[in-house]
Amino acid sequence: MSLSKWLANKRNLLIDNKIKKLNFNLSQSLWIKCSNCGFLMYYKLLETNSKVCSKCSYHFPTSSHDRIKLLFDVNSWCSLDTNLSSTDPLGFSDRKLYSKRLSDMQLKTGLSDAVQTGIGCINSIKIACGIMDFRFMGGSMGSVVGEKLTRLIEKATAEKLPLVILCASGGARMQEGMLSLMQMAKISSALYRHSKKSLPYFTILTSPTTGGVTASFAMLGDLIIAEPGAVIAFAGRRVIEQTIKEDLPDNFQTSEYLFEHGFIDLIIPRTELRTQLYRLLSLYSSSLHQF
Repeated sequence: MSLSKWLANKRNLLIDNKIKKLNFNLSQSLWIKCSNCGFLMYYKLLETNSKVCSKCSYHFPTSSHDRIKLLFDVNSWCSLDTNLSSTDPLGFSDRKLYSKRLSDMQLKTGLSDAVQTGIGCINSIKIACGIMDFRFMGGSMGSVVGEKLTRLIEKATAEKLPLVILCASGGARMQEGMLSLMQMAKISSALYRHSKKSLPYFTILTSPTTGGVTASFAMLGDLIIAEPGAVIAFAGRRVIEQTIKEDLPDNFQTSEYLFEHGFIDLIIPRTELRTQLYRLLSLYSSSLHQF
């Protein structure tokens, strides 16, 4: 084969690959397949249904930005402590420097860290809310996540506001070592002071909620709510099976299993969450007199 013919074939192959890639990206933006039932659906319809599969009700992962739009009255959300971002106190490095991971995540998600905190209204009921975002390093809890949630709880206590935290986390952030683990106690202590004022605290567990988050503030709510099918656990399934030398039930560590065994109080689909939260919060509002 002559050099010119080889170059022509190479060029045509590159063009074909670019076209295939373009078509793939376009199809991904128009259509999406449910990872649970395989149902193919129009992506915009999925978005209008709060990213819940219309066939099997599988709850797709969603961002903290989307949850704010879903839950709160238009233009009522006011973010808190957006200037806080993690540093690298231990100089940690695995395959990549921790400082580089942080900057990459900030660039990718537009977030300073794995939680957004703020004050917003649900049908005019004012609440303090923290929303964890799994896209940012698996929603892991580092010093900034702990500090932002603690400040949020303290503000809710000072202003006598109901508190809601939406959890989505792989647990404590190993890159910060003991500094991450101590956030469990810090947040829990702030919640104790909030509860002493007889103020309500609701947790909403989304998939996944695991590790140190489950072992602390996620399970301390006056009402513990979960999305359908959410994975909620401390240790992973395989670790438990290897430790106890037994096979676990298929639905082990799902919200349905935990509800059946009394670990959570309610399972509420994402599409109904705003309505049901309003009904629950109205019980604590002196301005509303009916449920």
